[in-house]
Amino acid sequence: MPGCAIASLSAIELALRLLGFGNPALLQADAEVGYIFAPNQLVYRFGNRLQYNQFSQRSEQIDSAKPEGTIRILMTGDSVLNGNNSTDQAETITELLAARLLGIKKQVQVLNASAGSWGIGNQLGYIRKFGTFESDAVILQIGTHDLLQPSSTSAGIKNNPLMPNRKPLLAMQEVFDRYVVPRFSSVFVPNSPGAGVPVPEAQRFRENMQRFEEIVALVRARNIPLFVLYTCDRSDLLPVPNQPRFKSEFVDRLKALKIPVTDTHAAWSKLPKTTVESYFRDGVHPTAPAYESIADLLFQQLCTEKKLAACSLTNTNPEK
Repeated sequence: MPGCAIASLSAIELALRLLGFGNPALLQADAEVGYIFAPNQLVYRFGNRLQYNQFSQRSEQIDSAKPEGTIRILMTGDSVLNGNNSTDQAETITELLAARLLGIKKQVQVLNASAGSWGIGNQLGYIRKFGTFESDAVILQIGTHDLLQPSSTSAGIKNNPLMPNRKPLLAMQEVFDRYVVPRFSSVFVPNSPGAGVPVPEAQRFRENMQRFEEIVALVRARNIPLFVLYTCDRSDLLPVPNQPRFKSEFVDRLKALKIPVTDTHAAWSKLPKTTVESYFRDGVHPTAPAYESIADLLFQQLCTEKKLAACSLTNTNPEK
């Protein structure tokens, strides 16, 4: 009987390992950014490849100096840009955009600096710490929820099973910590009152716009074109399209600063409801078809509409 139990547990452990459990992508606390993915990782989760380079970007290894003749774009954002465990590296926004740019340029790098729950302040911290990598453009992915989200801190590192900083001993341990414990905690642990006085939404928006304008100043000081990718939530479009809170104020700020925006809310509001329904796997995160749509929208703005000068250069070495 003990032998059967051990064999059963071993089989379960092996099956979970084959799915990628027991080998999560690790995070680490960072004083400037809040937290970043640990550099130089390659893991497979649920059949999806997740690679992080030496600059904690979900991208392949790069030289800090841009290679001659290369279009390099830096994108920063949260889990929408990152793709999380449910998205293969090749299906992320950055990789899909790079594939489209390869149609006009032989050498392309679209860098993916992102992590789940990053706010605008975390994007600012990353650019302050690492710079802009001699990019031809910087694209900030900012979603509806980001307009009112405070900067995320490293408080959850180690204590939150969704933010691991070390590998679990067993795959079964990860499943238990990640899925079983939170479910029972929500049932048996009473909700604790929030700490401190809640910040009014208008104040939170103003604070985020201050951080946003700091990013604008940093990028423009390097004479790099800046773009915004605005990603909407499912509730912004379904059951019927509606105006997200503070979006109009944000768009007005972008117009005043002369920053082009790729607006998924505006674009997807024109699509059939069934198509929009297929674009979300939950309330926030896009599906694979949605990522394809976003890459198309970005390419259209950058290159078809010629908003990015590097797109109009020949397919040889650009003179910059």
